[in-house]
Amino acid sequence: MREIYERRSIRKFSEKPLSKQDIMEIIESGTKAPSSKNRQPWKYIVVQGEAKREMLEAFRTGIKREENGEALLPGSRQHISAAKYTVKIMEQAPVILFAVNPLGKDIFAEMTPEERIYEICNIQSLSASIQNMLLAAEEKGIGSLWICDIYFAYGELCRWLDTEGELLAAIAFGYPEESPGARPRRAVEDVVEWRKDRT
Repeated sequence: MREIYERRSIRKFSEKPLSKQDIMEIIESGTKAPSSKNRQPWKYIVVQGEAKREMLEAFRTGIKREENGEALLPGSRQHISAAKYTVKIMEQAPVILFAVNPLGKDIFAEMTPEERIYEICNIQSLSASIQNMLLAAEEKGIGSLWICDIYFAYGELCRWLDTEGELLAAIAFGYPEESPGARPRRAVEDVVEWRKDRT
């Protein structure tokens, strides 16, 4: 339970590299997550070094398009500055992991209700896998940041990754250079509804 209660989203990383063994063990913990019908709908792309610089350039290109061109997220312009900050965070982190659903459809694809449910179940499975990795990293003293700002450069990052499936998220990993306090959480009493037999 310590990892659950003490893990924080890290936005300042040291330059100290992560060992390949630690990276692989973190990813392996992700593969132990439960998945709908045991489909295991996950693929992880590890980005480091020169490849990371190329990826960040694609990210910046996408942000510029969102600002000045045809925006994928026109109603979210107020979050573009946060996406730019995310790029700076990713620049610091020694490892960026992209989470891809190889069974996923393009975000613009039309789907039947059954296909949509299949997609939702796979996204839930991949999310459980990501959470396993965040907790495994915490256990090793490695910081992490689950990143969804990638959608501000979705097309550009998908083209750069050049892989089949649906890009869902990125995760930054590295040794933390900050110790953030706990963020406010809603009280458990406010999010639970009890239903019992009427007797």
